[in-house]
Amino acid sequence: MADLAIIGGTGLTSLDGLEIIQREVIHTPFGEPSGPLTHGVLNDKAVLFLARHGDGHTIPPHRINYRANIWALHHAGVKRVIAVAAVGGIHAALPPGALAIPDQVIDYTWGRPGTYFEDDLTEVTHIDFSYPYCDELRAMLIDQCKAVGLDVCETGTYGATQGPRLETAAEIARMDRDGCTMVGMTGMPEAVLARELDLNYACCAVSANWAAGKGDGSIISMAEIEENLKSGMGRVRQVLQLLLSNL
Repeated sequence: MADLAIIGGTGLTSLDGLEIIQREVIHTPFGEPSGPLTHGVLNDKAVLFLARHGDGHTIPPHRINYRANIWALHHAGVKRVIAVAAVGGIHAALPPGALAIPDQVIDYTWGRPGTYFEDDLTEVTHIDFSYPYCDELRAMLIDQCKAVGLDVCETGTYGATQGPRLETAAEIARMDRDGCTMVGMTGMPEAVLARELDLNYACCAVSANWAAGKGDGSIISMAEIEENLKSGMGRVRQVLQLLLSNL
C-alpha cells in the first residue's frame, strides 16, 4: 500500500517512469473524484497519483471535486500528499520556472464546498489551520531540491483565487499588499480538507508566469505559460523521483 500520493496539477498529468500497477475507481460520499487513482511504483517505491484536473485536463479549478479527491486518497490509505501546482509569481524571487514550497495560504475562493464537517454532526467541529502545510514534508521537498542543485523559495504565501480566469493587475496588487508571494487557483480548499482528514500535506509550486502587472507588466501569453511549465515540471519530476528514492 502506498503511503504517499502525488496530486498533479496543470503541466503534470502523469509521472514519467511510473510503473502502473492498477487504476482504481473510487466512489465517495461526496461524488466522483477527478479520475481513477493510479497505483504505481516509481524508483522502487509505491506511490499513488491523481490528476487534479482529470486525465485530459478538462476540469476547471472551480469545478474540481476537492472533497472527493482528498477523501479518495484517504480511503486508499495514503498518509502523505504532495500537491504540485502551477502558480503565477508575485514576489520578485518567483520568476517563470522557479520552484517554491509555500508555508502559508490566503483563501480568496468562494462557493467551493470546503469542509467535511457540516452534516449529521454531534457537535460543531473546528480544526487548527494556523500552519496549513506539513513542515516535515516541506523540509523533505526543500532538501531534494537542493540535492539536485535547484534553487527553491523555501517559504511563501499561496494566494488561492477562484479562476478559471486569470487575475487583474489590481487584484494582484491587492494580493501583494496582503502578503501573497504567488497566486494559484487550486490550493484551497484542498489543503484544509487534507488537514481535516489528518493527511500530511505540502505543496510544490512552479511559477508558470509573472502574475498580472508583475515582471515587465506585459499581457500574459498562454504559449509562454506552457513553455515555462515544460521546464518547471521537468524540475519537479527530478525532485519527486529523488524524494521517493529517499523515503
